[in-house]
Amino acid sequence: MGKDVDRERFAEREFAEFGERLSSSLTALRELLARPGFGRGPRSVGAELELFLVGPDGRALPRNEEVRTALGDERVVLELGRFNLEVNLTPVPLAGRPFAALDAEIRQTVAAVDRAAAGQGGGVVAIGILPTLSEADFTRESMSDERRYRALSRGIRRLRLEPFRVRIHGAQRLELEVEDVILESANTSWQVHVRTEPAEFDQVYNAAQLAVAPVLAVSGNSPFFLGRELWEETRIALFEESADDRDIERRWRRDGRVAFGSEWLKGGAEELFARYVRDYEPLVPALGEEADPLAVVRDGGLPQLSELRMHQGTVWQWNRPVYDPADGGHLRVEMRALPAGPTAADMAANAAFLVGLVLAMAERPGWTGTMPFGDAYRNFYRAATLGLDAPMAWPGRDGETRAADLALGLLPPAQEGLEKAGVDAAEAETALGIVRERIRLRRTGAAWQRRAMAALRDRPDAWERMIARYRDLAFTDAPVHTWPDMSR
Repeated sequence: MGKDVDRERFAEREFAEFGERLSSSLTALRELLARPGFGRGPRSVGAELELFLVGPDGRALPRNEEVRTALGDERVVLELGRFNLEVNLTPVPLAGRPFAALDAEIRQTVAAVDRAAAGQGGGVVAIGILPTLSEADFTRESMSDERRYRALSRGIRRLRLEPFRVRIHGAQRLELEVEDVILESANTSWQVHVRTEPAEFDQVYNAAQLAVAPVLAVSGNSPFFLGRELWEETRIALFEESADDRDIERRWRRDGRVAFGSEWLKGGAEELFARYVRDYEPLVPALGEEADPLAVVRDGGLPQLSELRMHQGTVWQWNRPVYDPADGGHLRVEMRALPAGPTAADMAANAAFLVGLVLAMAERPGWTGTMPFGDAYRNFYRAATLGLDAPMAWPGRDGETRAADLALGLLPPAQEGLEKAGVDAAEAETALGIVRERIRLRRTGAAWQRRAMAALRDRPDAWERMIARYRDLAFTDAPVHTWPDMSR
């Protein structure tokens, strides 16, 4: 939901008309994807980085609108919570040195946001879940003052009258109920996009579904929420449960609004968009100006498909398709599961590992016929729960392998995938070398946070001290595996 809307309340007839527009958009998309040459072009990579604003005490600072106004950078937009911002990084060609470009832009924009936040008495931190969050941070007043978010809240409450029930059992247990979607704002992510031609969409998307688990396992940065130690990547469970529209009338639907999926893709991007329209009711029925996208396609033009894009933006699968009419029209695979932080170097390295492994597996035919989808599903949630110690299945391997060992063995094919796509060999080696050392030393962001809290133990200001030190180290730009342990 990157685009604001003109109001927050909609009549039932508008939901009905929006549904009709979705149906015509699917027909237009089907014909567009069949157009010879559509979506072809050099492969590129882009990313979005979500951030927390914090005060001097390390607690959430609800001043995102003021910070954005002071910053005046169109790349920076409001997120759901008033203590969140999102940075939309510039897409770059995959050939060459794309991850160095992402690294440099992250550093530049985060530093700029931090300077603007300083004017509001705070700063910025890139972390999967801010450990200093409290239940008081999740009121309706904590929502950003934009119509799109108020409309989203109304839309999901229109479908679900029951409270949202969150139950996460990890090292400790968390159970709570909330009345709105504001808990989504507890999660910040590092989302990576890869431009993908229609003819290869199945292969790339399925490869993303497979590759995300070992990459997530070595990238954990969200072990705490509301004072409890939970999963290695608690974001995964928290986001799924805090935006689940399946109340008593929708128990039939297999997947929630945030989900991993339930089968390998066979019918291209069109199949996913059609599934979203078939299975998920609209939340924000904002109508665009394009009344007949099919006529646009048949006249040789590029439709905006704004209704379909709006609807797709309210179905948050961990990997999902994106249609973009820009740059001659194209498709992307958006990979949403990785956490924000700890540093620009870590995030660039995670992106390199994920993209390289996706491209490598997309080139290998037939593995979806031998590996049950359920294995990929289990891999993903085990990675989120257990991180480096998660047992995982992999095509061509008998039995299960510990995630740390599997990931080490997958670094060479990931590097091969990057180099075959034209990524500079030295850049690929540098980025993947960061991942290699992180695995070897067992020093993820989540591991550093746990060690820090163990060192601080019963200090009353333990959470605040940990976040202050995390921020200091993150701004050195040294990868997390080189960070010193916390001292009392």
